Amino acid sequence: MYWKNTLFVIFDKGSTTIGLALLFIIMSIITTDFLSVDNLVNVMRQSAVLCIMAVAMTFIIITGGIDLSAGSQLAVSGVAVSGLIAAGVPIPLAILITIIIGGLIGLFMGTVISTQNIPPFIVTLAMLTILSGIAFVYTEGTPIVVSNALFREIGRGFIGPIPTAIVIMIIVAIIGHLLLSHTRFGRYVYTIGDNEEAARLCGINVKLVKTGVYAFGGAIMAIAGIVLASRLSSGSPNAGTGSELDAIAAVVLGGTNLFGGEGKISGTLMGVAIISILNNGLNLLNVSSYNQLMIKGVVILLAVWLNSIKARRKASV
Repeated sequence: MYWKNTLFVIFDKGSTTIGLALLFIIMSIITTDFLSVDNLVNVMRQSAVLCIMAVAMTFIIITGGIDLSAGSQLAVSGVAVSGLIAAGVPIPLAILITIIIGGLIGLFMGTVISTQNIPPFIVTLAMLTILSGIAFVYTEGTPIVVSNALFREIGRGFIGPIPTAIVIMIIVAIIGHLLLSHTRFGRYVYTIGDNEEAARLCGINVKLVKTGVYAFGGAIMAIAGIVLASRLSSGSPNAGTGSELDAIAAVVLGGTNLFGGEGKISGTLMGVAIISILNNGLNLLNVSSYNQLMIKGVVILLAVWLNSIKARRKASV
């Protein structure tokens, strides 16, 4: 029994690191271009949007919630910032307005979820459709091209040797970590996810905290949408389609309990690395987009299954 418990502890604490190392080694062996400098820089740049999304998703999932509208939020944010810049609005103001719009979207979802007791799955699924429709109506199905060179620097430029998108990602991750691990708000997030009724009895304003989590998440999703639009030099209503699945997978692979109450930003970063390397490797192997969806679906199912095993194991200890 002792060796079984020891193996479980190793798996519980280091499974994400082991998985990342194995994936890195496998991709290095089966693809000739994976270890090239250009490809690794490309992986880092492309992972920035996913990482920013995953930081927001970490907060939401720790509370026991979910956000299926994340991809549509990216699309709305992208077309919003692109439309504003194309209309002549200064870039800083366009970015600020877009982040506020994202925060308001999250605020609306959080308010509905926390005050009407409607499951987050239902609310965010409905918002996925609504936001996607708004993006298509606003653009009439045509991407809004942004020719502003300064705006393109956000997603394509460098600050010294580091891609600007990575710098933004690091800042967002640090803010997320500090909020989650070193503030009263973060402690409330964990408490609500662990036992919402107990949190309420302890005097925590559960409705306010949950609403705040979704509002914060919406603002962060907007930042991800801005970075993506900059990288693409356009705001497209199709941008971000399916990216919510990658974000959820990254968060769960990083050790966040899908049922709430447990998770860290550092773990999420590891999960993002796994998903980003997997996506890049599949592209290098010329795996079709349809097969990629199936593979990522299996990864999500496996992550949830392992998460469930860990939860049952801890409950029995």
